[in-house]
Amino acid sequence: MKFNVTLQKKDQATETRIIEAESRFAVYADVQREGSTVLDIEEAPSSRARLTLNRPVWTARSVPRIDIAHMAKNLSTMLAAGLTLSRGLSVIERETTNTLLKEVARSLALHVEKGQPFYEALMQYPSIFPDLFVAMVRVGEESGSLANVLAEVGTQMESADTLAHKVRGALIYPCVVLVAIVIVAILMLLFVVPALTETLKQLHAELPLATRVFISLSDFVVQHWLLIVTFCVLLAGGAPIFFRSARGKLLALEIGLRIPVVSEIIREAYAARTARALSSLLSANVPVLEALALLKAVVGTPIFSKAIDASVDAVKKGESLSKAFTDPSSRYPILFGEMMAVGEETGKVAPMLKDAAEYYETNVSTATKDLTTIIEPILMLLIGAVVGIFAVSMIAPIYSISSAL
Repeated sequence: MKFNVTLQKKDQATETRIIEAESRFAVYADVQREGSTVLDIEEAPSSRARLTLNRPVWTARSVPRIDIAHMAKNLSTMLAAGLTLSRGLSVIERETTNTLLKEVARSLALHVEKGQPFYEALMQYPSIFPDLFVAMVRVGEESGSLANVLAEVGTQMESADTLAHKVRGALIYPCVVLVAIVIVAILMLLFVVPALTETLKQLHAELPLATRVFISLSDFVVQHWLLIVTFCVLLAGGAPIFFRSARGKLLALEIGLRIPVVSEIIREAYAARTARALSSLLSANVPVLEALALLKAVVGTPIFSKAIDASVDAVKKGESLSKAFTDPSSRYPILFGEMMAVGEETGKVAPMLKDAAEYYETNVSTATKDLTTIIEPILMLLIGAVVGIFAVSMIAPIYSISSAL
């Protein structure tokens, strides 16, 4: 195999060269023997095997990450029990209820039976198996600890999926209630207010400002109802698409980081994701610089990946890995950087990061439950306020005039 390697010599000069070796570990060993340091390493594209599938699989589709996590943990259990990798994949094929994963497992088994490394087979499905998964499997194969690595990556993906579901679940409830309030308000302006307006006009009374505002708003909605309905439909259809895009996710994250309680949940959620992924990579003996490059892809947003870029520069200079994460501008909780620093001082970075991941996952789980508890009475107050303002503005004048008569 050939690798593109950037290294730093004894005289601090930087050089990029192509090195042929059996594995990345052999590259690191050769470079260290000559007294140099590896700054960056990647496999040369020409050395990656390409195998045509007997039955093509549509890789534009994806498989839920939780299914991939279960696949990894089940494979780990079967390998530890003594089954071969190809047989384990055949069991996954028969066991899974996901049609696409069944096809992929069958294809992977064929690749492995033909002698292709497991990680190279996984690389042909980038929409299904993330870079983190492939990198850890590659290290597991090269070090002979594939069962342990699969268990670790399965746990990491399972924890990340559970955490994401909890955060989404806490935010869905208020969004649904707010949408319901808007729909009810539009229906009242279309049908209820015009009927009450006719009654008020017949009484020829002086109306309060709030009542006149409601009547004007109702007239506007009645006259332009088609435009308003079209806008709402486009918004309902376009908003999810926009917020799934890179720009939309970034905007949503920026907004979330400006909301007091939500901001803390987001920061701790990203700390948990970062800690869990980096701990898994380091536990699998992935080189630090390569682990940080993969970590940046896992984090997936420039807001939090700035600290990772800074840590890459720090490691290349021989500085502490935790330095960038202790900087308040990194957006990570201060405690996260301090825990990483303690891990560096004690030589137990991976275990400390695992502890940090569990700590922040527990915090986020508790915070999302608390957030739901706080939001419920606020929404009830909001609904009560809307109903109260409507009643005072539209119904109270009728009762007042009727009493005067």
